Amino acid sequence: MAATLFSPVSTGRVSDEIVERIKAAIRGGALAPGDQLPAERELTKQLGVSRVSVRDALRMLEANGLIEVRVGARGGAFVTAPAPQLVGEGFAHMLLLAADVDAAQITEARLVFELGMLELACARATAEDIADLREICDRTDAADSYDPALSAEFHTRLARCTHNEALALFAESFQQPLASSLQQARAVDPASGRAAAAEHRAVVDAIADGDAKRARSVMAAHIGRTAERVGVKSES
Repeated sequence: MAATLFSPVSTGRVSDEIVERIKAAIRGGALAPGDQLPAERELTKQLGVSRVSVRDALRMLEANGLIEVRVGARGGAFVTAPAPQLVGEGFAHMLLLAADVDAAQITEARLVFELGMLELACARATAEDIADLREICDRTDAADSYDPALSAEFHTRLARCTHNEALALFAESFQQPLASSLQQARAVDPASGRAAAAEHRAVVDAIADGDAKRARSVMAAHIGRTAERVGVKSES
């Protein structure tokens, strides 16, 4: 590890500044997943801070899933990619605390995102992708009642059919807010679940046929019904 990776910290809350310095090193490519950070003693020297501040910063980075702290002879702090579930929790908390974001806006975001990705899904979906989507449909049909979590799982797996990692990661991080919006729609119309399950299958069939136009038509109706139930205003 280069001795001059970090320069001394002199402003703001020290631990926050350390976090930002390490994040900047990751963004800039000086540190990559799997790389080990300098030891605590070396970090205190490079950054000109106390060990307490370094440890506090490392705890914050670990809580955010950006590093993994390992113990033992080969231990230390290693850069890692945040798990999508962890990102999803943070995203869900952000949406929960944002007073102006409601289920209607989440559903509008779905319309933009999911309709936009279907062309890639139709062009790139493999036999394994189709089999996985149909297996989720089978579990949905076998359930005693409509399960918003299963529906969210379907839409998340659908994004992976694009074979675009950025789209897949976004969909996974969006899964919890999606399930919450679906739960709200179900509360308004409990009987809508079976129609939704049938539409899932219709989308899968269209993707299997490589028919993006048909997939978009079914998905637009599918999400549109949810939009009506959570109060999305249509444009005149």
